[in-house]
Amino acid sequence: MRVWIKLLLGSVLGIILGLLLPESKNLRDALAWLEQLALRIGRYAIMPFLVFSLTIAFYKLRRDKQFWKLILKNLFLITGMSVLVIAGGVLLASAFPIARIDNFEITQTEVLSHSIGSMNEIIPFNMFRVFSGDGTFLLPVCLMAFFLAIGLGYDHSYCKPVINFFDSLSRIFYHIISFFIEILGFLLIVIAAFWTIQFREVLLTGKFNNLILILAGISAIMILAVFPLFLLIIRPKINPWLLLFRSIGPAITAFFSRDLNFTLPVLVRHAKENFGARRRSSTVSLVLFNVFCRAGSAMVAAVSLIVILKSYSSLGIPFTEIISICTGALLVSFVLANHPGNAAFIALIVLCQKYEQSIEAGYLLLAPLMFFLIAIGTLLDAMIAVFANYAITHTSGLIEDKKPGHYI
Repeated sequence: MRVWIKLLLGSVLGIILGLLLPESKNLRDALAWLEQLALRIGRYAIMPFLVFSLTIAFYKLRRDKQFWKLILKNLFLITGMSVLVIAGGVLLASAFPIARIDNFEITQTEVLSHSIGSMNEIIPFNMFRVFSGDGTFLLPVCLMAFFLAIGLGYDHSYCKPVINFFDSLSRIFYHIISFFIEILGFLLIVIAAFWTIQFREVLLTGKFNNLILILAGISAIMILAVFPLFLLIIRPKINPWLLLFRSIGPAITAFFSRDLNFTLPVLVRHAKENFGARRRSSTVSLVLFNVFCRAGSAMVAAVSLIVILKSYSSLGIPFTEIISICTGALLVSFVLANHPGNAAFIALIVLCQKYEQSIEAGYLLLAPLMFFLIAIGTLLDAMIAVFANYAITHTSGLIEDKKPGHYI
């Protein structure tokens, strides 16, 4: 059975299970614990895979003199896609009637502490500390792989055994993450069931239905229209809607797991086996977008901040403030690398606390809906990575298109 069918069946069964289960705090706590266990299983092998795969990818790209060209393409698209998604999302939100969220009580003492990263996490005192982390922050892995790749290039005769060793380990861990992807459908039953229970509780309140519809509409327009149009502009002869079909698996995984590191192995495998992208290119591109491009989550935070402002005041929001919100969201989107599972939440906290008016705890207004905001943000982040990676590998000549019969 194809992977995307397993993922779809697992999510559908999870939704049905979540709808049928009775309301029970003990049951909810049990599902929350099982969800965390499922997320740990899905992320279990990603760190060693990335250490060896990125090292080999960087080494081969430097050997073929394609490294900086590929990096610059990624950085250019990261910036361009971030501006497009955040500005486009806020513009689309303005086309929808945004309703106020009434009946809320927030005290300014309820502000949460937050961190968007520090230099100590990026460059630890000891390079091997990379292996002792929890696999959340991937930028230190990228730096370690880069320096290892430089070391492997100094003398081929001495380094050839190590290069072959790293290449073998890269392939071994690729097959290990492939095994976990094969059982991901079973894990999604629990994850989707817990997601559905939370969604059912939110719908019963009726307070957030307007925002849910707005974000669902924006994400649909982005994925079904804006991203395909972007790809058609870059490569006019490509069928972007076939690319959407190839991306069903990563989309399902990102939406229900709400964790981009959990989704990354699915993205890597689909890039190789559905899109035909060479791993040296796709692994680097997907990790760079994971680290630096969280535009989907930042856009969700920007739209949410507009809803919060409308709920605090019946006055309109000046255009200059809209520009300020978009600029803040754009800057925040580049520094959410160590938040693979709650980027939209952290971005919203930062935007609320940096906003000129006194709404430091405004994000608490949307706390019950935060799981949905994170889900939409992670879905958009994953789909941005899919389209951008496909465009980069096509323009770099590092892809061999697969026929539909060979899709996983």
